[in-house]
Amino acid sequence: MVVIRHARQNEIHLLSAIGLSAWEKATAGIGDVAAMRDPAKRAFDDFLARHWLSVLLVEDDNRICGWAAREELDGTISDLWIDPKTQGRGLGSALLADIERRIAADAFEVASAKTHAQNTAAVAFFERAGYRVKWLSTAYSQRLDRDVEFIGLAKPLVQHECVEEE
Repeated sequence: MVVIRHARQNEIHLLSAIGLSAWEKATAGIGDVAAMRDPAKRAFDDFLARHWLSVLLVEDDNRICGWAAREELDGTISDLWIDPKTQGRGLGSALLADIERRIAADAFEVASAKTHAQNTAAVAFFERAGYRVKWLSTAYSQRLDRDVEFIGLAKPLVQHECVEEE
């Protein structure tokens, strides 16, 4: 049974391992993943230690399979990571739908996310969920020691009705 719930502080290390595993899969071919692994692990550990209260996780049969976060508790999904061993089973879609409901309940009309432009799987995932590319930018990545393209995606959560004047 799939359950989506808030993370607990004692789950930080497991969530970090899931994030790191998914990150390694997503960044394969972009740079030297082995050289970036330790800094990436520290980044996941630090983020989760500071922001675990903003993290939702998805469980399947009592096994944590992924997590998502709204770092600033706004309309931006700062993280969405699904264990590569459990990808393709609809867990990411269920988690995304839940976080979108929470964004809408907090009175934000648009949900947004950002990913590496080369992460075609993530871009396709968000596009299948109704997101559209809103911007493309290039920024220098110190970890990769090169410029990296990022894609920003957005999805309206509120349907505005057209009102006809009589």
